[in-house]
Amino acid sequence: MKFLTNFLLLLLMALSTNAQLKKVNLIINNVNIIDVVNNKIIPNRFIAIQKNKIVEISGSSLSKTYSTIESIDATGKYIMPSLWDMHVHFGGDTLRAENKMLLPLFIAMGVGHVRDCAGDISLDVIDWKSEIAKGKLLGPTIFTSGPKLEGINSIWPGDLEIADEIGLTKALDSLQKLKVDFIKITDNTLAPDLFLKSIAAAKKRGWKVTGHIPSTFNVDVFSKNGLSAIEHISYLQRSASKYEDSITKLRAANKISSKEANELYLKSFDSTVAATKFKQLAANGTAVVPTINGSFITTYLDKTSHANDDYLKYLGPALKRTYNWRIDRAAKDNTEAIVSRHQNFEAAANLLPLLYKSGVTILAGTDAGYLNSFNYPGLGMHDELAIMVKYGLTPQQALICSIVNGPAFFNQSKEYGSISKGKNADLLILNENPLIDINNTKKIDAVIYKGKYLSRKVLDQLLSDTEQKVKLLK
Repeated sequence: MKFLTNFLLLLLMALSTNAQLKKVNLIINNVNIIDVVNNKIIPNRFIAIQKNKIVEISGSSLSKTYSTIESIDATGKYIMPSLWDMHVHFGGDTLRAENKMLLPLFIAMGVGHVRDCAGDISLDVIDWKSEIAKGKLLGPTIFTSGPKLEGINSIWPGDLEIADEIGLTKALDSLQKLKVDFIKITDNTLAPDLFLKSIAAAKKRGWKVTGHIPSTFNVDVFSKNGLSAIEHISYLQRSASKYEDSITKLRAANKISSKEANELYLKSFDSTVAATKFKQLAANGTAVVPTINGSFITTYLDKTSHANDDYLKYLGPALKRTYNWRIDRAAKDNTEAIVSRHQNFEAAANLLPLLYKSGVTILAGTDAGYLNSFNYPGLGMHDELAIMVKYGLTPQQALICSIVNGPAFFNQSKEYGSISKGKNADLLILNENPLIDINNTKKIDAVIYKGKYLSRKVLDQLLSDTEQKVKLLK
């Protein structure tokens, strides 16, 4: 009888203890946290996740505090926030299905958030964004510009073409109805003065504004007028020239060609002048999205063929055909043109550490998607980080450009940017430490997608499924 009584007491105590345990979806045990901001590893931590939130981080086991549906042993592995790609493209109005097939690739490669910088299937992208947010579609969280602002008869399909302020107001009204996340403006046919008015009008409505910038004004004019970010580092070569004013005036008067202007910018580079102007960009709050990996690929097509890249098996055939125009254009270049494009690329890419040192916020983006040859959705973000390091950033600095500066641009720092209690659980588990070698970002063991654990096996299945779908396409 005494034995039975003791047994019942122990059972009641156990049941009572279990009833007191907090319930969570997932516990990650004994993982090394990558503290990107402080450039250090916090070893052997235990992380509890409920739904899509980190609810606890401890230096010891959480088994006495939480009961969990799933428990993962991550001994020897590293965890950090998932990557943000701050410049991608979805497009090709006959390629909707092939574009949609790209979405799982981002997740399989640990890219949890993307910034869509315009194309000609904006309504589809907005639909995907909604479906992903509701959990109906697997893909990265999408921030989108919708169709971008341009002048009349722009070469880019899908643009909102405007000729005056009345057209500008109508365009912004339509973008407001679409609930876009930011405004993008480019310089193909848009008058420079209307470009500046577009910045002011969009900012007045509460949007951040990014874009390509016309060559007829100095770079600082756009920065002072509120441009939130400059897309592509090549535009910054102007600010690195001690003769920017003179060259800009010649371009505005159509007295020199774009090619001649680029040659003058190269010859008149001045690091002191560049640093001064870059510090002014920083003071104005103008960020830069370098997108140097894609430029590197097309610049050096004369040296490296990507025709047999393994990743091509995940891309639809029609989307791959959109790569041909850049490939064909590069193939037509003579020796002089090849040398020139090499020089221009190197000059632009080597501005990267000077921008960072000057305090400019750098946003890591790939320009991956249709049209941009061999610049692969998902994988491209890892290559972008690696090339940032190649051209002068440290691994820590490169990672900051993605996982810290990405969410900060959209005022999401409270939810993302570090492994911290209360932040969202979009995370990446790696087999090796990327603070030591940036290429270790590719060594993915698992992804935590909106709080859900996706093992290496699951990620491989996502890739395999995409490959099989591609094989069915003609």
